[in-house]
Amino acid sequence: MKRFLAPLTVAAALIAAPVLAETLAVGAYPANPPWEFKNEQSEFEGFEVDLVNEIAKRIGVDLEISDLGFQALFAATSSGRIDMAISTITITDERLQNQAFTQGYYDSDLGLVTNQEGVASLEELAGKPVGAIAASTGEKWIAENGATYGFGEVKSYNDQQGLLLDVANGRVAGGIGDILGFEFAAQQMPQLKVAQRIKTGAERTVIGLICGAVEVGELDTGSSEVAEAARIRTRVIEMIDRDFAQASLTVD
Repeated sequence: MKRFLAPLTVAAALIAAPVLAETLAVGAYPANPPWEFKNEQSEFEGFEVDLVNEIAKRIGVDLEISDLGFQALFAATSSGRIDMAISTITITDERLQNQAFTQGYYDSDLGLVTNQEGVASLEELAGKPVGAIAASTGEKWIAENGATYGFGEVKSYNDQQGLLLDVANGRVAGGIGDILGFEFAAQQMPQLKVAQRIKTGAERTVIGLICGAVEVGELDTGSSEVAEAARIRTRVIEMIDRDFAQASLTVD
């Protein structure tokens, strides 16, 4: 069972550099179903897309979603190009050094995805190539645990589709990443299977708010653009606290 926990608050920080007044600018990595993906009309859909649409609606601002690579999300929040990033972003100590997050709303594990005819466990990956999305917690887990299991070559991918195609075609023996995304992919690609759940005990998938934390008192209130951006983010925070604080959802 997976539990979704609604965002409660953000770290006690508001952030610098704005985008457009009265527009909540969100970045998303689009090849991440069922969380976010593009339909046949090139429109964003998915659970987190529905969530930010509802946030924008409740605080009364327009919503603009930009198509970005996963690694690019962090640069975009840090530079102020976007106000918010979605894409099942996990809270880690490293990311907390320069990103402000809502509290985690989804307790997640990693997973091992393999070809139906391939390996059945992490132990069977000894000497075999494995892959993960660049800058993801899956890639971080491989770096920390690869020697223990004796993995062979480690391949880094810009997008999940490329990783899954290589797993399906046997170019890598397995992929490490968010288990729910892999379970969804296996329903669409019958040549894939989720061979093993990898319990980390610390995976928290969240919406990330822009960028390197800046204390409220440090904002340049003389800048109308910065002040307007701060007001929008304050309204997001207040809405999350008010409307989502007691909400939860469980999914089998």
